[in-house]
This record gives sequence, C-alpha cells and structure tokens, in this order.
Amino acid sequence: MRAQRLDQRAPFGSGPQATRAAVEHLGYVQIDTIHVIERCHHHILYSRIPEYRRSDLHQAQSADKSVFEYWTHALSYVPTKDFRFFIPAMRQDWQSRFASVTPADLRKMLDRIEESGALTIRDIADDVLVEKNHAWASRKPSKRALQLAFYKGLLTISARDGMLKSYELAHRHFGWEKPPRPATDTEILNYMLDRALRAQGFVSLDSICHLDAPRKAAMRRVIEARVKRRDLVAVALEGAGKIEHWAAPEVLETPTEPANALVHVLSPFDPLIIQRKRLSLVFDYSHRFEAYVPKEKRLFGYFTLPVMIGDEIVAAIDLKTDRAAKKLRIQQWSWVGRGSQDAHQQQIEEELHRFEQFQLGC
Repeated sequence: MRAQRLDQRAPFGSGPQATRAAVEHLGYVQIDTIHVIERCHHHILYSRIPEYRRSDLHQAQSADKSVFEYWTHALSYVPTKDFRFFIPAMRQDWQSRFASVTPADLRKMLDRIEESGALTIRDIADDVLVEKNHAWASRKPSKRALQLAFYKGLLTISARDGMLKSYELAHRHFGWEKPPRPATDTEILNYMLDRALRAQGFVSLDSICHLDAPRKAAMRRVIEARVKRRDLVAVALEGAGKIEHWAAPEVLETPTEPANALVHVLSPFDPLIIQRKRLSLVFDYSHRFEAYVPKEKRLFGYFTLPVMIGDEIVAAIDLKTDRAAKKLRIQQWSWVGRGSQDAHQQQIEEELHRFEQFQLGC
C-alpha cells in the first residue's frame, strides 16, 4: 500500500506536476481502450491524485513532455526520463511484425510528417481501404506504417484525444539534436529491479519481470549480486510456497503503521491489481476480469472494480457510466473477503459519489 502510494489521500499533490510524479514513481501507467467507465490511465492517476484532471495528463504528455507512450507489459505512459531504457526494444526486429509495410511506405510516412507536422489516422484520406485482419485493426494501410514507426521509436504519440493518437517525429517532439544513449542490458535489468522495488516494496522474479519471462535468469543474477552486497534481503511471505521475495533492508526497518481507512475504487488495470497471483497472495483476493467472458458465465460482471478500504479488498462492483443521463450505474455489487453491508456500505457509497463526479467531470 505504501509503495503504491495508496496509503495517503494525495501523496503527489495536484496538477500536471502531480501526474508526472505519479508516473515516475509507479514506473508506468497502463492504457486500455475499454470505456464503460473512464479509461484506466485516467482512473489509475485519479486513485492517487484526488484532484486529477484529464487535462493534467495532456499537459504532461504534449506540453511538458515529461511522459511518453510505449510498451511495457502493455501500452503505457512511461516517464520521459526513462526513454533510454526502451531504445533497445525499439531496435528489435519490428519489421517482421509489420511485413506488409515496405521501407518505401515507412519513408513516405516519415517524409509526410516531416513536411506537414503531426497527424492522426483520420488525417490520412488517400489510402486505398483494405479488409480488417482483426477486430481492432484499421482499414487504412497507413495505420500499419504509423505503428511500425512508433514501435521503432521514429515516431512518438504527441497527443491523445480518447483513443485517437497524434503521431509526431520523436526527435522533433522532444526537441532532441540527438537521441538519448541506449541503455545496456545490465542497466535495463537494474532499472527494472529499481522500478519494481520502488512501486512494489517487496518483489519476486514474477513481479519484476511481469510478462517478460526471458529476462528472469539474468534478473536473478542481478538480485543475487545485490543480496551479496546486502542491498537486498530475502523475505518470507506466508502462503508464498517456493516463490522467493526480496526487499531493501530499509523497507523492513520502517515501522509498519495501521493502514488509513481510505476507500479506493480501483481499476482492474491498476498496478496493484494487474498482477493477479501477487494480488491473491498479498490480499487474499482473486480478481476476475470478465469483459471477454460470455454474459451467462460471469460471476461479478462485465467490468468489475475491486474496492479497497484500508488494506483490505472488501467488495467488487461492476460499474457503468451512463453519460447521457449523467449517472454512474451500479450493475452488480458483490461483497468479498470480510466486506459486509453493515460495516462498509456507507463508506463505499460516499466514495462512489466522489467517483461519479470524476467520471462525469473534465
């Protein structure tokens, strides 16, 4: 809770600088398309910045340029100061994943943006449309060229309006005469470990290398070196079995205070929730993401949000924003753990009222 900054009401303050600080502390904020309530990147920031405004993220991305979008375990907002740790990923063989984009197609797209400035896919009107190859694809072939240039680090997303992205030349957006120096493999491993320690408090190989199993062997060697230097110590968690965990000594030396009884309605993509095995181990709660489960097989609802009071998850509520009626609708309310109507409903309803104002605000 402390590492995730959910133990305080406004740990980062407010305004665009709070958004930058939150992204830098967490290391990434995941982006997702689901919009039955406010999209998860705004929701995650709101959970830690009570006065958060969507314009704060726009300011950080497009004006201050303190955050940028790239792939972590998913598309995410990442601190711009960490850009160099992603350059090796940008230099991977992306061309094979976008085989339909020829070098000439890529060069044409880059030249177009060089000459005309940042653009969105809607600005491209001269494509010959093709059939989609999956549900989220675009019928415009130029979309593939934009994506390839993005993953190669040649373009960056300079602004976002909902899920509509403006693509700009990376060096022009950031004002670079030359790009940052790429991080080495060792630097990337240490960056990943430090990021996890900062945002998680105690770590395992799974939590550090979330959806990045190939790095686990090398990460173990980095951890063992830090243990040898006494920069990390092994910690035993009840119920963890053979899964090893580590923490910095100062974390264990910090007195543990009772959790404030703050109420958080969390996104299923929140960094606290997204690693399901860790969530179950620490909070004895197994979250079910049922957006892609047939309706008749859902137990908790289409887009269920875990509700935390203090350091316990007590409810799972399926919510939907009725934007036409300007209401936050409760589709289903389920008590979990030690949650109960008598003990917790009033607190949660008060928080839901505040959450509704965020959903319908700016």
